Amino acid sequence: MKDAHDCAPPPGNRKSFSKDEAIAFLRSRVEPLGETEHLGTNQALGRVLAEPVTSRIQVPGWDNSAMDGYAIRHADLAACKGRLRVSQRIPAGSTGQPLEPGTAARIFTGAPVPQGTDTVVIQEICEPSADQVIIPLDCKAGANIRRAGEDIQAGAEVMAAGVKLTPQHLGLAASVGVERLRVYQRLKVAIFSSGDELVMPGQPLGAGQIYNSNRFSLLGLLQGWGCEVIDLGIVTDSLEATIEALRRGAEQADLIIASGGVSVGEEDHIKPAVEQLGTLDLCQVAIRPGKPVAFGWVQGTPFFGSPGNPVSLFVTLCLFARPLVRRMQGIADDPGPHELRLPAGFDWPRPDKRMEFHRARLEPRDDGTLEVAVYPSRSSAVLSSVAWADGFVQLQPGEVIKRGDRVAFIPFAELLH
Repeated sequence: MKDAHDCAPPPGNRKSFSKDEAIAFLRSRVEPLGETEHLGTNQALGRVLAEPVTSRIQVPGWDNSAMDGYAIRHADLAACKGRLRVSQRIPAGSTGQPLEPGTAARIFTGAPVPQGTDTVVIQEICEPSADQVIIPLDCKAGANIRRAGEDIQAGAEVMAAGVKLTPQHLGLAASVGVERLRVYQRLKVAIFSSGDELVMPGQPLGAGQIYNSNRFSLLGLLQGWGCEVIDLGIVTDSLEATIEALRRGAEQADLIIASGGVSVGEEDHIKPAVEQLGTLDLCQVAIRPGKPVAFGWVQGTPFFGSPGNPVSLFVTLCLFARPLVRRMQGIADDPGPHELRLPAGFDWPRPDKRMEFHRARLEPRDDGTLEVAVYPSRSSAVLSSVAWADGFVQLQPGEVIKRGDRVAFIPFAELLH
């Protein structure tokens, strides 16, 4: 562990970590939780798979029809000049008899094709008449049959450990007969907000007070990431109250996240409080907004601290707390959010010396393609800019942008799950 009064230095002789260095640093400091539980497949949405799922069956279990139509032996078409007697009817859920030579079986999607069949002809190109059907001679041999095991072979691994389960994963598990899944237990995250100026919505505002929006942004992000949240409320600006909140968080949670109090002002108590109870490993990241970011340990429990300005909180939670949370949840091979390279609908003549994450959204151009528009204010206190936006534009340090240049756009949809 690091010295209790010293942050881990970034590589080289710099004072701040880069974004990528900070993410790698955070992920290297934690491990997935070891505790797991078995859940019914219908209850496992959003949970992280703790062990691989292997299929005990092949899918499909038999050769079956991909369409409603007629099952035939293709060689019979020429001999019968395309006119075949319909010898049987096979709906899904039933099994037909071996196909008689020179006949067709009326068959429906998903039904097993009868023995002797090599082709299914879609009903739209056939002409049924009484007990016969006329089939075009040029229909394709071997068409419209789904072969046994072409999707999944028995014994195949269908899902790897570390997958965050989506509706399609649940459907896949059910398709191979899996009733219950072993998943990691939900990550418990204790949160609190620092500041004497904070008041909860529903209470009257006094002089110099503001509503605690950070609690709701933080709560919403963590719930969207599948965490169980323990809300420790508002903590007053004192070292004693901050220490007590950190102690409570360490006793009840797997991770502590605080908003506010992470800078170096006289009323910022996070740093000395964390150092009194453990260690502080990460202090600053070279981004705007959100430079003061804290990570450390409180009595063996990892701690993440974000700035108090609402935009800075949102940015740092999305960029840094999210990969930290996903690592602890057991999500494997997390590549981070996907970026889109799109034309800028703005000029950026005065870049910052730090990497900047500006609130942005996609807007249509005259030709119907999309461009990236940015919010007019850079202020980290303007929370309405986050609601206006549908993503961040990532601007490199010192990068001058002219309208039409390609820029990196990170959709919020990539960050909120």
